[in-house]
Amino acid sequence: MSAGFVVEVEGLSVTFPGAQEVAAVRDLSFSLPEGGALALVGESGSGKSATAFALLGLHRGTGARVEGSLKVAGVDVGAASEAELRALRGAKAAMVFQDPLSSLDPYYAIGDQIAEVLRVHRKVSRRAARARAVEVLDRVGIPDAVRRSRSRPHEFSGGMRQRALIAMALACEPKLLIADEPTTALDVTVQAQILDLLHGLRREEGMGLLLVTHDVGVAAESVDEVLVMREGRAVERGPVAEVLAAPARTYTRTLLEAVPRLDAPLSRQPVAAGDPVLEAVGLRREFRQGRRTVTAVDDVSLTVGRGETLGIVGESGSGKTTLGRMLVGLLEPTSGQLRYGGTEKTSGVQMVFQDPVASLNPRRSIGEAIADPLRAAGERDEKVLRDRVRELLERVGLDPDRYDRYPHEFSGGQRQRVGIARALAPSPKLVVCDEPVSALDVTTQAQVIALLGELQRDLGLSLVFVAHDLAVVRQVSDRIAVMHRGRIVEQGTVAEVYGSPTEPYTKALLAAVPTLDPVLAAVRRAARRELVAA
Repeated sequence: MSAGFVVEVEGLSVTFPGAQEVAAVRDLSFSLPEGGALALVGESGSGKSATAFALLGLHRGTGARVEGSLKVAGVDVGAASEAELRALRGAKAAMVFQDPLSSLDPYYAIGDQIAEVLRVHRKVSRRAARARAVEVLDRVGIPDAVRRSRSRPHEFSGGMRQRALIAMALACEPKLLIADEPTTALDVTVQAQILDLLHGLRREEGMGLLLVTHDVGVAAESVDEVLVMREGRAVERGPVAEVLAAPARTYTRTLLEAVPRLDAPLSRQPVAAGDPVLEAVGLRREFRQGRRTVTAVDDVSLTVGRGETLGIVGESGSGKTTLGRMLVGLLEPTSGQLRYGGTEKTSGVQMVFQDPVASLNPRRSIGEAIADPLRAAGERDEKVLRDRVRELLERVGLDPDRYDRYPHEFSGGQRQRVGIARALAPSPKLVVCDEPVSALDVTTQAQVIALLGELQRDLGLSLVFVAHDLAVVRQVSDRIAVMHRGRIVEQGTVAEVYGSPTEPYTKALLAAVPTLDPVLAAVRRAARRELVAA
């Protein structure tokens, strides 16, 4: 390793085989000093994750062609043997992945999994490995670390599972931590905690941090420098404050403009809501967990007018998704009433789900998926069905000739457009969108939001927009309902809730939203640290 550098990349290219070769990374060069923090930023498909995987030799054996020079923590990755790569991964360089559930073994206790990593790389006793596991769990802020080390992954929340993965990465005191979209699936307050943790660990442990993210705000909160990637190439690199304040490249400016911001002018003019298309009165939903009864939604009342968008925000576990599923009839309320334009029929209500991959059958074409609601309504004429589906595909910005293609042939943003087309098929009056853009990069997210706004104007739709991202909800909504522990704790217009919130919980949510100003991010981080210390 050259003096002072934990990562040195020169002329890296990664090409994936297939009927048509895909060049994921093209002639990329960068370095990361010891103790430094660099963010790789770009849209999905820009080559960020392919670069991160290459640093640990994870493309080996996949058929991918990796060219160029890669040195990580003194190891020549391209020339390293399998044994040397195993020694590199975890001991000298560790990776934290986006989805902690898929990275943790569901059958083993968290502490045992961390101890196993340590015993693979170091000759220590089981007792010493277990003690170290408890130590790092405590270090990343897991309360009652001795007891929780015996818990399995399903007993941890999403934020705690991510902390456990970071603890596992820290077990062997690596020189480099690679974090691949570590906060994408987390709500804003937990995201802020994880980013604060990464920042503190880097400073205190002296390790380098390579952050892979599509969220420019996350980069502003966490790193010293940013490297913007597009189509496998480096577009722009520099100190994070300079790049975000005065980007030199058009593409970087486009990325920044697509980021929803709390301080941006409201582009949406509040609509004068028409007659109610939805009225919920005293909704309550209970679930049985063993001998316990858990109340997920507790005495919620709301209305949605014709042509209006109601945003519902809150952290994971606040009850917002359960509420959304009750609104479309997927869950029966334990008590309370739902009325749709004066009736109790849900036929005019449809839903757009968070994960289009999970809601689309991989063995059926997207055209057939969109036709399903029409068939369920009684349409049997195949020509009528195909014509309607083609019209819907065109309406959401997709090529009608792709009717017979399958979900895996579409990008994440395109699959979400398919989900929207399917929701529109039976001509609903109200569409409930459950985290419809949370898994998308900022430019794709902006496109989907613009599409929903266009459809709402053209078709007179009412929307309920459920999300944990307060900046996105502000952009699309007329009114806001803030949920906490199953209840609506604050409700009002966008100007009221964002401009002068009355509830401490709402204020805490707003204070956790990432900012594009690194100086302000540092001030907020210090304030959160003082609050925790107090």
